[in-house]
Amino acid sequence: MFNKQTRRVIGVVTWKQYSNKGYSAFASLGRLIRIGVLSVSTLASVTPVEAETSRMASKALDDDDTQTLREVSVSGTMAPLTQLQSARIVTVLTRQDIEQAGVQSVNDLFKLASGVDVRQRGGFGIQTDISIDGGTFDQITLLLNGTSISNPHTGHLAADLPVNLSDIERIEILEGADSRVYGGSAFGGCINIVTRQETQNHIAGGAEGGMFGTVQGDTRVSLKYGHVGNRLSIGGGRTKGDPDNSDWRKVQLYYQGDYTHESFDLKWQFGFSKKNYGANTFYSAAYPDQYERNERYLTSVGAETKGRFHFTPQIWWNRTYDNFELVRGERFGENFHQVDVYGVKLGGYFNWCGGRTALGTEIRHEVILSTNLGKPTEEKEYVEVHGGRDIFYTHKDNRTNVSYNLEHNILLDHWTLSAGVIANMNTSVDHRFRLYPGVDIAYRPTKNWKLYASYSKGFRLPSFTDLYYKSPTLSGNVGLRPEINHSTQVGVRYSLPGFQATLRGFYHRGQDMIDWVMYTADDIYHSTSFNLDNMGVQAEAKINFKQLLKKDLYIRSLSVGYTYIHQHRRDDKVIYKSNYALEYLRHKFVASLNHKIISRLEATWSLRWQDRMGQYIDYTGTYIDSVTGFLRGSTNGELVNYKPYATLDLKIQWTEPHWNAYIQGTNITNHCYYDLGNIRQPGIWVLAGARFDINL
Repeated sequence: MFNKQTRRVIGVVTWKQYSNKGYSAFASLGRLIRIGVLSVSTLASVTPVEAETSRMASKALDDDDTQTLREVSVSGTMAPLTQLQSARIVTVLTRQDIEQAGVQSVNDLFKLASGVDVRQRGGFGIQTDISIDGGTFDQITLLLNGTSISNPHTGHLAADLPVNLSDIERIEILEGADSRVYGGSAFGGCINIVTRQETQNHIAGGAEGGMFGTVQGDTRVSLKYGHVGNRLSIGGGRTKGDPDNSDWRKVQLYYQGDYTHESFDLKWQFGFSKKNYGANTFYSAAYPDQYERNERYLTSVGAETKGRFHFTPQIWWNRTYDNFELVRGERFGENFHQVDVYGVKLGGYFNWCGGRTALGTEIRHEVILSTNLGKPTEEKEYVEVHGGRDIFYTHKDNRTNVSYNLEHNILLDHWTLSAGVIANMNTSVDHRFRLYPGVDIAYRPTKNWKLYASYSKGFRLPSFTDLYYKSPTLSGNVGLRPEINHSTQVGVRYSLPGFQATLRGFYHRGQDMIDWVMYTADDIYHSTSFNLDNMGVQAEAKINFKQLLKKDLYIRSLSVGYTYIHQHRRDDKVIYKSNYALEYLRHKFVASLNHKIISRLEATWSLRWQDRMGQYIDYTGTYIDSVTGFLRGSTNGELVNYKPYATLDLKIQWTEPHWNAYIQGTNITNHCYYDLGNIRQPGIWVLAGARFDINL
């Protein structure tokens, strides 16, 4: 289900492959290293792991006793550190985890990590809030191959991804603030989605269908011409949905290319996604017939030179269109938004006798045009909304963020020390530079044990929704200040070939934490802030029986994880109802079991149990508003506690060298539960499908 990625210093070393790079000998620090299982993670770098071209033809990486050691990076740091050097621990959902899991979408995969809170408003990840360690959905940074795709409009749309499940090589989750590397929004952690990069001409695809009229499919083509690689994937689907008014249609396209030269590497990517969906009671149960349309474009170009100094420039642009209807098909409460994010990053790193040093600078410019968000404009400045309809953006705002980073890494046989600082200024605050430091330290007394500790100060700017949103049920606050987080972690990890276990404790001290709250039972939601601390413990373990016992047994792998979180508000202001920050997971337990059935037939069971703090307002039915004529939700105003619940998913799969077929069911016990307001989550949902995977 998950792998905890840390650095391992091992006494004996076998190099299966050695690349003639300037830092190769430096990376080994004069040690001989034998690598058994190596599942590699990368956060700061877009350098991929050289993946198998066909997992269907060969089992996952951890089935082999020895793997090729390459100078790939793991992070939380600016300078790329190898898997054997990093002081940070990263949770990795591998390609094997993805293919075995009975999930419907990319967003569903995050549920497999015990430290991640996933609150879905509909099936297939159509609209998903993702948070880490008790934080909120606006307090994480989402990366696609190392490039930030976070949305300053609202974190509700941050997970609108242009990639299919089959495009992903792995997902990396870094818990804890890391603003010194990624700037604002890296407040509670980072999630990096790394796409596959086949090294041969390749074609793959698949289709699936099932309950509620659900059909979806995708195709991926990889072509290599000399030093240039190209990969293109297209996917889409539709469903009637469950419950009512949760139908959706989507299409996505993703292209990635690279050019390799003896002096530099160049990488580029482009993504497009479009979703139209019934939003049920997504944002307010008072209006149960909402609808939303999202359209998103992502593009970036990055490079890395080779030699003594590695120069790593990057440029990117993201655009999001959003059209929300409070009442489906009606202009009442409707709003339109267009958000552009432009970014340029210049930096690099170099090795010297004292370690590895990195430095960089970034300029990020954010612009919003809206019918609702931002400052009112004069009529002559109105801009027609995307798609026309004789509607105009009447509001706008923009802000520019400038940052300078510096970091140094000291690498010893049993120790790694990484320390850095970011100086950050934003034009929407006061044009002053503020410092946000961080330090990570790891100690490895033996080849199996690792002890680590880290501290980082993080920050987050209010989203444009936090500042400006106005509706019959919501009111923003232009006086909000940036959030501040002091994040401290300690932990220990023990590992053997075929077995990994991690214990982690964390304390996040939050200042000016932003939330949407009601002060009385008949109030609307207001955007406000208060001081809030999150603290907890996390324990995870994974056993690969085939590798551990050197036998292909009936039970092949088992993984479990548990996270406990407690919150403490450092004020006594009475709040009737919190919509996000105080509705955290007190307990989350996840487990996954993979076993053989017969021959090439295997099954994976995934169990998730969680207990959420907080309450939602009980809406008991609907009625037709006599004034507007629209459907409204009726309520007695009572608060209902969230109840603990468990879901069980199952995927049964037959695997051949170049194709597989499967049937999978989510929530197979058909449990009725609520995890976000009055939004009933889907019951049992069964799909069947097949995939092919061929080298050309």
